[in-house]
Amino acid sequence: MHELAVCRSLLRQVERVAMQHGADEVASIHLSIGPLSGIEVPLLEQAFSIARAGTVAEGAELVTSLKGVRVRCGRCDKESAVTVNRLVCLHCGDWRTQLVSGDEMELTRVEINIPETVN
Repeated sequence: MHELAVCRSLLRQVERVAMQHGADEVASIHLSIGPLSGIEVPLLEQAFSIARAGTVAEGAELVTSLKGVRVRCGRCDKESAVTVNRLVCLHCGDWRTQLVSGDEMELTRVEINIPETVN
């Protein structure tokens, strides 16, 4: 299950963010995931519950949103929002398209709790 390796890498990045801001815990982690990313969201959620143990994100909520698939046409140079199994240009119908988005997993937001300092 490569989702566990993905979660461990994600948590390393989140821990760096928390450390940079002096946070003692992470409240939530927000991801945008494309359907062509190779990430299975239910498996990612299971892996996250395992990988977060003992980290600054131990109590964090994982919030995922699905990103759409977009292509740019090689013929008419326009972008189209398409479906996973039909990557053709919606403007001219050409099949020679280039993927613009939909294959990525993006960390979009980390909500952290910074301890209050007593003066």
